[in-house]
Amino acid sequence: MVQTKTTQTSARESFNISKLAIKFSWLTVCFWIGVTVAGVLAFSSLKYALFPDITFPVVVVTVQAPLSSTLDTEEKLTKPIEEGLKSLVGLEDIRSSTYPGQTAVVSSFVVGTSLETATNKISQIVNQLNLPKDTNKKIIPLNLNESATVSYAVESSVRDIDNLRQLAKDKIVPAIAKLPGVLKVSLLGGGTLKPQLTTVTNGLQPPTGTLVRFNGQDALAFQVIKKGDANTLEVVSGVEKEVQQLKATLKDVTLTLAATQAEYIRNATHSTIDALIEAIILSVVVIFPFLWNWQATLISALAIPISLLGTFIVMAIYGFNLETITLLALALVIGSIVDDAIVDVENIMRHIENGKTPREAALIATNEIGLTVTAATLTAVAVFLPIGLMGGVIGQFFKPFGITVSAAMLTSLLVARTLSPVLAIYWLKPKSSSSPQKQGRIWLGFEQAYRNLLAWSLQHRLIVVGLAVVSLIAGIALIPLIPKGFIPKLDRGEFNIVYTSLVPSLPAALGQEVPGGGGQPGGRETQRGRKDKLGSSSLSVAVDLSADPSPISISNLLNDSLDVAKKLEKVVRNSPAVATVFTTVGSREGEPNKGTLYVKLKAERKVKTAQVQDQLRATLPKLAGVTTSVEDIQFVDTGGQKPLQVALQGKDLQALTTAAKAVKARIEKISGFADVTITGESHQQDTILQIERLNHQRVVYIGANLGQNLTLGNATDIVVSEAQAVIPAGVSLNLGGDSARQNQVFGSFGTTLGLSALCIIVVLIWLFKSWVDPIVIGLSLPLAIVGALLALLFTKSDFGMISLIGFVFLLGITNKNAILIVDYINQLRDSGIEKTEAILKAGPVRLRPIMMTTAATILGMVPIALGLGAGSELRSPMAVSIAGGLVSSTILSLFVVPVFYAILDDWFPRRKVN
Repeated sequence: MVQTKTTQTSARESFNISKLAIKFSWLTVCFWIGVTVAGVLAFSSLKYALFPDITFPVVVVTVQAPLSSTLDTEEKLTKPIEEGLKSLVGLEDIRSSTYPGQTAVVSSFVVGTSLETATNKISQIVNQLNLPKDTNKKIIPLNLNESATVSYAVESSVRDIDNLRQLAKDKIVPAIAKLPGVLKVSLLGGGTLKPQLTTVTNGLQPPTGTLVRFNGQDALAFQVIKKGDANTLEVVSGVEKEVQQLKATLKDVTLTLAATQAEYIRNATHSTIDALIEAIILSVVVIFPFLWNWQATLISALAIPISLLGTFIVMAIYGFNLETITLLALALVIGSIVDDAIVDVENIMRHIENGKTPREAALIATNEIGLTVTAATLTAVAVFLPIGLMGGVIGQFFKPFGITVSAAMLTSLLVARTLSPVLAIYWLKPKSSSSPQKQGRIWLGFEQAYRNLLAWSLQHRLIVVGLAVVSLIAGIALIPLIPKGFIPKLDRGEFNIVYTSLVPSLPAALGQEVPGGGGQPGGRETQRGRKDKLGSSSLSVAVDLSADPSPISISNLLNDSLDVAKKLEKVVRNSPAVATVFTTVGSREGEPNKGTLYVKLKAERKVKTAQVQDQLRATLPKLAGVTTSVEDIQFVDTGGQKPLQVALQGKDLQALTTAAKAVKARIEKISGFADVTITGESHQQDTILQIERLNHQRVVYIGANLGQNLTLGNATDIVVSEAQAVIPAGVSLNLGGDSARQNQVFGSFGTTLGLSALCIIVVLIWLFKSWVDPIVIGLSLPLAIVGALLALLFTKSDFGMISLIGFVFLLGITNKNAILIVDYINQLRDSGIEKTEAILKAGPVRLRPIMMTTAATILGMVPIALGLGAGSELRSPMAVSIAGGLVSSTILSLFVVPVFYAILDDWFPRRKVN
């Protein structure tokens, strides 16, 4: 199909809403004043958060029966339950942990499934199962957004621990529990050290038997759990105010902030907002040297705040928060939302300089540029909307990004097509003859140099095409040189040290983890079966110590665990980078042999969090029967699951255990792997203690933390390679943890990128009524790859989820330059100018808006790319890849696009217009 003048004029007229905006100029201004007011109100309603709120439907079935062996329990409890649940609609995966006489089956459903409906359905199925007599069943729905938000240490120099605990129960806990958004307040510490027998059942019961230490001293603490739909910062702010009032009334009690999520959320959001403001300033400042007109600069700059305010309205409608993803979307889009206004205003200025009145210039210029700007913006939206519509957990996580960017770009398009030309009529004036001409002469020199190079390129097409192909190949060749990551390590200034000591007199009949298994099951939190925000769920079940024929004294276990904590604390507190250590001895589920040290680092430290972690891993004492794990506070809640996790699946428990030990032994020797653990190692002295299952298959998990110099992608490749060298026939390897989520993300984005590219082509064919022009424009997209990958290589940034979003962003914005050039070439040819002359004229005319928009976008990325402030590790790779890609695509597209246009026009000549 070829394009005719009539078709083109019709399309151009249909997209020229500027004519109506100019005709009803005061109505246009009033409309945008209304948007501004509504945007301010919408902004005031938005809440701050770290990440999007995602609800994961998880239901736990815990069953106990008088069965003596793990194998018997698996056959009579676990398998029937799993079989009954496997046909549930929306079931994502099913995991189980089996011990002698008890099992826990965790069903995870796709996002969007009703938790109440799933719970009722599971209850019906389980109640109909033919299970052994005297079976005790519990069906527990989990709201995984109910999380601990803040903890305070409670100390007194004049009260004993029992008196202090009673005071906390009577005065402190009730005052905090009544606050809005607070689900419950757990009082930690003060666990008995007097000899007594205590029954510990499954890990889903209320807190019992814990001791608390703060900075090396015995203390109490209260921990605030927020409601699932409550905002963390609002809850913490309410608690902080109440604590101040309590301090005023309880003079002999000291309340000290021990741990909180709020501080990092505040720092990360404020740092992103700072980068957003700096991006706005730089994007505006760069416009003036190109236009040398304050009025034109101001008109272009107004597009930024007005577009943002319009975006806030959309965010409020969708219920989004001001969190890392949406703030990052706004910061990245700053340079792009000013592009449309720049192109419109620059074109109006050009016609004014050629002698037109402002009104005439606005009408002519907007008619010329309307289709171009609309095509550029709609193709960008065609890229980002599929991200907002992605399914599953990944889609839910990035939905705010796609919709926020799309809303910002569509709003900026409306501003550029309506408000900008109206303001140009009233604010732009023809330059006087006495205006300085030096800047004009400099720019004319640039244009002439570019025209000469462009003419050379048209005469040497094969060389230009060859350079483009070589650039693309070189870019692809760089991929193996760039570290593969998932989510960058955050320098949060805080982390946990989790330890587990053995229960010496634990009989084989109990479902305690295996000594050689390296700590708590999978490093996983036992309290609620926590589910991470990008995938898998986890649950472990504490044992019933009352089953021991020789009863175990909880007080003895607490004392032993306390001794372990003190030895670890001593080393940690000796580190010059450590500010505070908040220790909980015993888990909230009543497992006295476990404990956690929450380590807060000094704000003015000179070393990164990962460096301190590596130092402590090397210096923590190696205590007999005790395993320690230095855990990151994850980007998203993984329930204590280690970043690297692989699953060995098979039928033979002995083969699984042997293979897991062999893999563990190999990777422990490799630098960068830390705290390697095995979960589900089933044999101890010929007794099967525990069986883990994943989707109806027996499984043993191998988990590890990673040192600062080992990325997740590279670590995963190493583990897969090492495992394949030792696992026997009948044992298969599956990735878990962040490794599996990494593959899921790349797979989802691969599909989305394909869909986005298809959307771009469809939109361009619809707008240009031709398939030749979309091909020319589409050929500009790969030119961004080499710059993006070079930028990641030079800055030593990971190629992971965050930089991948940058590549998607590039896909949306790099075609703007090609559209600007191709559309104007077509306009000139329709006016009767010969093809080569049209190319040589269109290129220099569009050079200034292309350079302006590219410079504005790149400078808008600079504050983000510099990697300053909390959470910068998340922002920087994305901005680096975008800036690098824009540089290469702009330089190459200024020459490659016209050359491809000429080549394709020779192959598929356009119909001549009379």
